Amino acid sequence: MNSFKYLTFFITVATILSLSFSEAFSHGSSKSISSTVKRLTPSVVNISTTNVIKASPFASPYQDEYFKKFFEKFFSDQMPEREFRNRGLGSGFIISSDGYIITNNHVVRKAEEIEVILEGGKKYTASIVGTDPATDLALLKIDAEETLPAVEMGDSSALKIGDEVFAIGNPFGLGHTVTAGIVSAKGRALGIGRYDNFIQTDAAINPGNSGGPLFDYKGKVVGVNTAVMARGQGLGFAIPINMAEFIVENLKVHGRVVRGWLGIMIQDITPEISEALGIKRDKGGLISEIKEGSPADKAGLKRGDVIVSVGGEKIPDAAALARKLAFIKPGINTKFVVLRDDEEKTFAIKLIEHPENEKIKKPVEKIKTEEKLGIEVREITQQLRNRFRIKASKGVIVTHLAPGGLALESGLRTGDVIIDINGYSVDGLNEYHEALGKYGSRKTLLFLIERGGRTIYLGIKTGRSK
Repeated sequence: MNSFKYLTFFITVATILSLSFSEAFSHGSSKSISSTVKRLTPSVVNISTTNVIKASPFASPYQDEYFKKFFEKFFSDQMPEREFRNRGLGSGFIISSDGYIITNNHVVRKAEEIEVILEGGKKYTASIVGTDPATDLALLKIDAEETLPAVEMGDSSALKIGDEVFAIGNPFGLGHTVTAGIVSAKGRALGIGRYDNFIQTDAAINPGNSGGPLFDYKGKVVGVNTAVMARGQGLGFAIPINMAEFIVENLKVHGRVVRGWLGIMIQDITPEISEALGIKRDKGGLISEIKEGSPADKAGLKRGDVIVSVGGEKIPDAAALARKLAFIKPGINTKFVVLRDDEEKTFAIKLIEHPENEKIKKPVEKIKTEEKLGIEVREITQQLRNRFRIKASKGVIVTHLAPGGLALESGLRTGDVIIDINGYSVDGLNEYHEALGKYGSRKTLLFLIERGGRTIYLGIKTGRSK
């Protein structure tokens, strides 16, 4: 009798375990995204770019610089520059049935020819509608013979850490490839641009995935895959689709991004600043400078004010404030809550179009000069002072130098502060762009930079003398 009871007990346990395993495997199979991937893959495209590079026949990474210059001086007439066709690969995704496609700016930045390849192998020549280097986004257009399958946009603000996501792209030129993972973090700043606000994911992102879509498990686009960490594995970064939609809307209408401008310099509030100014909060953006005649100046904002809320959204730090301001359309009344003398004050301010947009309206010698230089600069903030250990308060700081760019080859370094170009004083980004626009046609630019507490001159050739 006892044996029968034990046998019944073991049979019951085995049945429960069997059902549990069966349920687990059933649940796992129900989470397959194969049908979703099959439906979405036609909306993802491969992008192939071509540009022509001119290089000296004496150029070699192993050659002594002295001998290179010697041969160029005496034999350059007999051995002119050679042209090489450089090819690049990337990804993109169709956002409308009439052929608009989102990708990264760095995928098409120097391209002379852009070819879009659909899933079935059809190829189309694409034109650039507009680009936004500040967020690394670009909008392309193809004129296809057929109606194209477009993706459905999701809501990146609703993403939570731990949510499942997957990417479709063209890594290493292998063609349509799917990788899956979770949202590892949000709001990541990598120092790529002033509006960094990346979604971090452990879905495998590799070279060639750039510009491709990041989907949630409902099959909606929540991000644009943009960057990887060279020194890390399992770390991919995507631009939130909510940000991308604002950029694309502007590029469609204007061919550029029309950003709002308040006219202030901001920085984070450190514990020391909080104590010195008697500010009880450590949240918000501290105003360190106000441009004369700007919307902030006219509204009555003051140096030392702390902006704690914009448009009803709380502001945690200076970076969040910069992003928020950049995505407010000019001419719209926006509510600002400011902390002054430990009291909150409210201002209604209409932002105007950012003065930097003026340079985009006239893409002449200046933009060509910036591309040749291969340099990215930013306004000096307290975070950048800490990062590069500098004390400068005026000028612009070099945050990135493109490999093979003229600036890098001429000896410029990241962390250098540019304070003058050809005798034109550079106090900030506006003056920097004005200086390049004013002197863009010159064959040589003379930079006065501050490095390690000292000032030095650097001459950078932007063209060959005839």
